[in-house]
Amino acid sequence: MIVLQIYIIIGLFLYLRQRKMIYFPPEKENHNFLVETLENEGESIDIIVLNKGQQEAIIYFGGNAENVLYSAIDYKQLDYALYLVNYRGYGGSTGKPTEQGLYSDAIEIYDHVAQSHTNISVVGRSLGTGVATYLASKKDVEKLMLITPFDSMQSIAQKQFRLYPAFIILKDKYRSIDRVDKIKAETTVLIAENDQIIPYKNSMNLVNAFPEQQITTKIISNRGHNDISSSTEFIDALNSCFEKKH
Repeated sequence: MIVLQIYIIIGLFLYLRQRKMIYFPPEKENHNFLVETLENEGESIDIIVLNKGQQEAIIYFGGNAENVLYSAIDYKQLDYALYLVNYRGYGGSTGKPTEQGLYSDAIEIYDHVAQSHTNISVVGRSLGTGVATYLASKKDVEKLMLITPFDSMQSIAQKQFRLYPAFIILKDKYRSIDRVDKIKAETTVLIAENDQIIPYKNSMNLVNAFPEQQITTKIISNRGHNDISSSTEFIDALNSCFEKKH
C-alpha cells in the first residue's frame, strides 16, 4: 500500500509539474535588432527580425531554454530575412508555452512572413524541431533544417520515466514522427555526436521515417546537445543548406 501511495504521489507531481520540466523561458534582454510583435489568441509574440529586405525568409524555432537572441550571430550571415521566434513566455512574449499554443503561433507567424517574402524555409532546434515539423506539415516550406531533433517528446519522456504511461500523463507530446508523410520540404538534419539530451536512436527514428531522397543527415563530431552550434562543421552545414544557387 505504501509503495502504491508513493507511486501515485510521484505520478501526480510529474503530471502537475510537467510543463515546468519542459519549458525554461529566458527573460527579455535588451538588444538593437528589429522586433515585430504578432498578436495571436490574446497573446503578444515577439519576433527578432534580421535582414528584413531579403526576398526569401527563414523562421527559426529555438530550444526549450534558448534565448533566440544569441542565435542571431549564427544566422544573420545568411542571405535570407530571418525571423527568430520568442515562444509564449519567452524573451518578452506574453502567455505560457504549450504545444498547441506554439503550433497556433507558428501558423500565424508563417502567414505574417508570407505577406513579405516569396519563399519561406524553417529551422528548428531541439524543442523547436517539434514546432518546425508541425509547421512544415501544414504549410508550403522551401527547406527544413532540424537540429538535434527527436521522434516525439512522448518517446523521450517514456524513457526517462519508465514506470509511468507517458501517453496518458504527458500533455505536450510533440509527435514529429507522425507528421513526416505530410512534409514535402527538402530536409536537413544535424545531430550532435555526443548528445546527452536527445538519444541518437530518437533522432534516427525521425530521420528514417523520411524518404531517403528527401533528407540529408549530418553528424556534428565532438559536440553535445548544447554546444553543437559552436562547431565549424555546424556553420558549414548551415551555409551549405541555405546556399543560394545563382
